[in-house]
Amino acid sequence: MTITRCGWVSDDPIYQQYHDEVWGRPELNDQQLFAKLCLDGQQAGLSWITILKKQPAFEQAFHQFDPAKVAAMTDDDVERLMTNKGIIRSRAKIKAIIQNARAYLTLTETQSFSDFIWQFTDYKTIVNRWEDYRTAPTSTSESKAMAKALKKAGFKFVGETICYAFMQAVGMVNDHTIDCHCYNKICELAREG
Repeated sequence: MTITRCGWVSDDPIYQQYHDEVWGRPELNDQQLFAKLCLDGQQAGLSWITILKKQPAFEQAFHQFDPAKVAAMTDDDVERLMTNKGIIRSRAKIKAIIQNARAYLTLTETQSFSDFIWQFTDYKTIVNRWEDYRTAPTSTSESKAMAKALKKAGFKFVGETICYAFMQAVGMVNDHTIDCHCYNKICELAREG
């Protein structure tokens, strides 16, 4: 039996597992949302599979994306991470994760990160019906609003395209194609506000 997946998924088992078990499933956990936003920021200029394969090294390097621990990282930590071959060795991207943790801690003094993030889709999943994954947009008015608000809150590497990829990944939008074996399951899991 052949399984039909979205057209962007390769034969790589890591990619298939991510597509089948993670991508598009609504995520409400604050720390998981923070981690995903940071990882999506690392994707800028690179392919997602590159980041996906490095995810365990990122988790180890950044304290499992515990915001308080990441926010406490210093310039010495940045220098040490610049020699870590397991992650993307970009000074700007490493510093962005630390800055994002600090912005996250400030933001979550007054509200949950989940509520902040999900407000841009009115706390529900936008269910699309794409026949071809290439017809899905790379940004929307919602991702533009999210990017603007995140930047205002002090986050880095959170442009409208990164924000849309993040929204797809955490189930704020269902962009599985209608022929994908995950489409109906994600429709069932979709938040309804």
